[in-house]
Amino acid sequence: MSGVSLKQRDASPAAEASREFAFTSADFETVRDLIYRRAGITLSPVKRDMVYSRLARRLRVLGLDSFSDYLAFLKSGQDESEWEAFTNALTTNLTSFFREAHHFPLLAEHLAQRRGRPLSIWCCASSTGEEPYSIAITVAETFGTADVPVKIIASDLDTNVLAKARAAVYPLERIEKLSPERVRRFFMRGTGAQEGHVRVRPEIARMVAFEQVNLLKDPLPVKGPFDAVFCRNVMIYFDKPTQADVVRRLAKVMKPDALMFVGHSESLFHVADTLKLRGKTVYQLTGAGVTDAT
Repeated sequence: MSGVSLKQRDASPAAEASREFAFTSADFETVRDLIYRRAGITLSPVKRDMVYSRLARRLRVLGLDSFSDYLAFLKSGQDESEWEAFTNALTTNLTSFFREAHHFPLLAEHLAQRRGRPLSIWCCASSTGEEPYSIAITVAETFGTADVPVKIIASDLDTNVLAKARAAVYPLERIEKLSPERVRRFFMRGTGAQEGHVRVRPEIARMVAFEQVNLLKDPLPVKGPFDAVFCRNVMIYFDKPTQADVVRRLAKVMKPDALMFVGHSESLFHVADTLKLRGKTVYQLTGAGVTDAT
């Protein structure tokens, strides 16, 4: 488990009676244990109602009568695809184009210094694709063309969001904060049935390859070494030991001078033996004990 010890009371009889399915503290603790073991995600006690709401949908789909039946079915291993549905249900995906915008000029500067070399970038929490496509747009803007020798790997644990990312189609409101020039250069407006939507232009979409990756896998199932790794708003779901394990795993697929970008609320000072702060939520390898990527 996450190392968090907390005694919880069951919901009041009235609250339980109002629910479609009984959901006890023991059920919740089992869910917390399973998602931690499966994906390293630490669910806080305040997430209990969220867990009920999201997993109750799975009970309805499967025609089960109780959470205890669902958890027993899950642990039985009868249907591996249900583990995927379970993980997808408990994964939160919040993203936007050029989110945490201060990172992208630094990425552009970092890439410009490597002009003429093959480039490799990993976005390891791609969600619905806005972040890796923002990276691809930055590459195209930096070099004045999308015809660049670059490999952008975009991964996520959630297969549902990966499918949306591959489609590269978004409601118009998702790009309303972008400049008219960026919209004109990098998106196509939909017509007919696609009116009110935009599609990322094919030359940008082709720069990104989407994969399902679990960051707890050791070794990681991606081929580096990478010039930059975006691991933004991922560490907040892990406890400190898991964060340290993931960072050291990522370090092994980074080039010695690579950059790692993390989210605005994330700090990696507890892994100072592996990473040193380069700028606002941007890190570089310390060089201590990391040789796999050379």
